[in-house]
Amino acid sequence: MDSKAVADRLREVFLDGKWVANTNYKEQLNSLTWSQATHRMGKFNTIAVLVFHMNYYFVGLLQAFKNGRLEIRDSYSFDMPEISSEIEWEHLKNEFLANAKAFSQLVESFDDETLKGPFVDEKYGTNHRNIEAVIEHGYYHLGQISLIRKMMLEEGIK
Repeated sequence: MDSKAVADRLREVFLDGKWVANTNYKEQLNSLTWSQATHRMGKFNTIAVLVFHMNYYFVGLLQAFKNGRLEIRDSYSFDMPEISSEIEWEHLKNEFLANAKAFSQLVESFDDETLKGPFVDEKYGTNHRNIEAVIEHGYYHLGQISLIRKMMLEEGIK
């Protein structure tokens, strides 16, 4: 296993890649206004909620790799406080992108033994498996964000 290759896959989906989806989170989010990010299309989550959700996992995983304890719970991952201004949206977006970068850098620093090692507890599988899950989870929500953006653009939502 090569931690640089895994970290590059993280950067691909979140920060600067275009190979798999022809876009990434950073590209999708940088052109969104606060009103677009918080606009609800039908019964779908808002883009802001999806960003909060992914950031929740970055924060929790960064902490788990630091202190060896998994303190986040899936049941709280969509509990975003209301975003009521462009400044709050920019803060969430920038925090998310900074955490994606920090997570990628942390993964890149892992040696093979760490990558193959158990994630917090053996029942959660290996670090590598959990990092791959972040990548897959990321692509899943990136697809949702891309579709929501397209629907908003078709409806002229600014």
